[in-house]
Amino acid sequence: MTVPARGAGHPRESALSPGALRLETGLGVGPTGPLGSPRFFQGFLRHPAAAARGLLSVAAVARARYSTAGQAGFRDPVVTADGTSLRFESFSSCGGVHARLDLLPDGLDGEAAQRGTTNVDVNLPLQRALALVDDRDLLHVAVGSQDLTVTTAGASLTEAKVTLPPRWVRGFAEAAISLAQMDLRAEVPATEARRFLRALPRGTRQQTLWVVPAGRGLRTTTRAVPGAVCLAGPRRVEVLDAVLPLATTVRLYAPPVTGREAAGAWEVDLPGARLTLVLSPEPARGFSGEGGVLETLAAADPGDDTARVLDLLSWAPGLPLEVIADALALDATRTRRALVDLGTSGRVGYDLSAASWFHRELPFDPARAERDNPRLRAARGLVSEGAVHERQDGVVVVRRPDGERHVRRTGTGFACTCPWWVEHTGARGPCKHVLAAQIVLRARTTASQPAVTA
Repeated sequence: MTVPARGAGHPRESALSPGALRLETGLGVGPTGPLGSPRFFQGFLRHPAAAARGLLSVAAVARARYSTAGQAGFRDPVVTADGTSLRFESFSSCGGVHARLDLLPDGLDGEAAQRGTTNVDVNLPLQRALALVDDRDLLHVAVGSQDLTVTTAGASLTEAKVTLPPRWVRGFAEAAISLAQMDLRAEVPATEARRFLRALPRGTRQQTLWVVPAGRGLRTTTRAVPGAVCLAGPRRVEVLDAVLPLATTVRLYAPPVTGREAAGAWEVDLPGARLTLVLSPEPARGFSGEGGVLETLAAADPGDDTARVLDLLSWAPGLPLEVIADALALDATRTRRALVDLGTSGRVGYDLSAASWFHRELPFDPARAERDNPRLRAARGLVSEGAVHERQDGVVVVRRPDGERHVRRTGTGFACTCPWWVEHTGARGPCKHVLAAQIVLRARTTASQPAVTA
């Protein structure tokens, strides 16, 4: 039985063979450049039960829908090989939950020869096979340009490869920016985390709670106290129930508390693996529309910084921003701008455990930043139309046919008088008027600086 693999760049068909799933993948990269037939990884998993349950959890998130937002149909976890480990990632259908399973070097018994990224569908027969795996079984995985083979004691079934959804690419960028702003807030034994999740009242599954440490465990509060982790829609963490019996430690991460709902992350240590679950600030808010990258993208063109950062990350499992900046002699602002630029094509992600940025081998599209961010595109349009004017009192006036919008500096940034800003107060990123004002003010500042001569 063969099933045509959908999408470009896949030289052979996916196929079903007894006991194995063969799925065509995209091109990979080796030390000398793109490879037509790379072998990303081939070997056994040292902890089959943990790997199987983790992969099932990632697949469960891809099938889940926690709000009426978004659309169904994208169920193919993305797998990335970085030369030392394997990463499986997915977003929920509504786009508000991001899951990532890292199969770590000490959980892999095989050869990780090349780097590459592809999509893998965990279909129902394969789910059933993985559900039967325990540590007495052998679980063999081979990832390459010609096939991804998962061999278990049970049957396997192929699913055609699908093109990476654009919404997932945008979500990768926004999720990475959210993660990079988080700090560790709590670390508890997995048994305590399991007890906490089981004790959550069923009536709280859709409301917003805040989680704080309590002795060796966790407790909830209805107030955004300092150090708390937002848990918006507690039912979104129920997917962790399947892995917690095998886990050792659970860590919670969050950005500084502002009093508003915020993204949060749950990181679960498993034998030879790590599962990270990232929640958007609200169940109805998908990561692809958060707008966290907009202010950075509105800054000056990164020039060749993006290519230099990409070249550095391409051959490292992960690097902190400070290390990237030092290695390339860039300041933090330019480094972050280049990382965000790469993020708009899904080419970088952020690892909380290592506080580092990692690379995905996806096609880079320099036009994606404008195409996928209509607010940024609209802001540049306002500037080119001459609709943005700075007054002597520092207020920026944006003149539109339906009236003027006033942009003012605040203690934390900018504020606007438009209805969109009034509704969100900056929680969803800047509006187009604020972006336009920042572009104009930055251009004026740059023009007023004296030229540097050798």
